[in-house]
Amino acid sequence: MTLDELSVSLKQHYGKGLFHASALYREYFRNGNTQFATMPEFAGSVGLMQKLAEDIHFPIFRMGRKQENEVVKFATIFSDECSVESVIIPCKNRKTLCVSSQVGCRMNCAFCATGASGFTRNLTAEEIVVQVWAAKFSLGHTIDNIVFMGMGEPLDNIKNVVQAIRVMSDAHGLNIPQSNITISTAGNADRINDLALYCISHIKLAISLNAPNNTLRDKLMPINRQFSLKTLKESLRNFPLGKKGVFLVEYVLLAGVNDSREMATELADYLADLPVRINLISFNEYPSCTFKTPDNATVRQFASWLVERKLFVRVRNSFGAGISAACGQLGAPTPIH
Repeated sequence: MTLDELSVSLKQHYGKGLFHASALYREYFRNGNTQFATMPEFAGSVGLMQKLAEDIHFPIFRMGRKQENEVVKFATIFSDECSVESVIIPCKNRKTLCVSSQVGCRMNCAFCATGASGFTRNLTAEEIVVQVWAAKFSLGHTIDNIVFMGMGEPLDNIKNVVQAIRVMSDAHGLNIPQSNITISTAGNADRINDLALYCISHIKLAISLNAPNNTLRDKLMPINRQFSLKTLKESLRNFPLGKKGVFLVEYVLLAGVNDSREMATELADYLADLPVRINLISFNEYPSCTFKTPDNATVRQFASWLVERKLFVRVRNSFGAGISAACGQLGAPTPIH
């Protein structure tokens, strides 16, 4: 819950309001405390404190962890034994947490290890938020930036993702600004239209594109058969970006598949009238995959062709490939200890 929602709930069930709700919220989200017995705000309300201790249930989970240099991948394993992976990525002045929104994924993108694992279920809002809580309090990392680029298609679980964002960005709790939160989607145009209706207008939207024409994208990303590039583009044109807002376009380069000059030209043509920043990502191989990683020269050449067309391009470094924590590798069959 957000603080306001918790306050309403306490009022309805216990006759208490913002004062007690603020104390509970502070202890859990600011201090990582799940034991409320010593809270001064409840010193005169021992009976209420005992009742709350019985009634409040926190997400039940355990964790596994792997680390490569400063990149940390951890698994959150829930009470039903379903698990998701999350990744802490250090940057210059901040730490980014890549969170999961589903156990597995039903998008079945040809190049993605998560899709190859199949789909089990959606995460609840609390199971999404607890990944941030665990990174902060179980692993001791200050998280400044959230990207929904882990396991699952966030817009396939839109209600729980939106509620999780509201909780993450509550200034009284985790206090992660919505402008520091990015949702990445494979291109569900209907859900992009729905997302525009929620009051989370400051978030960033990233589009996992990966092909500049329907023929190739149909093969790589089955969702394109339902929402063509034309339909996707219409939803982006209607999306309420801020005055200086841009879409992040993620383009995974697959050797000999989508890295030719012809592909770069088609991509530039498709994006020409949209406010975009392009992230080029070299494919990260995983066991059983058939695609290959392009060499660095090919990546640089592809980027230069886009720059010639006056597009903003950034070649993204892949972190954590050695522990299957890089883009597209989550859910790969590597043990976490």
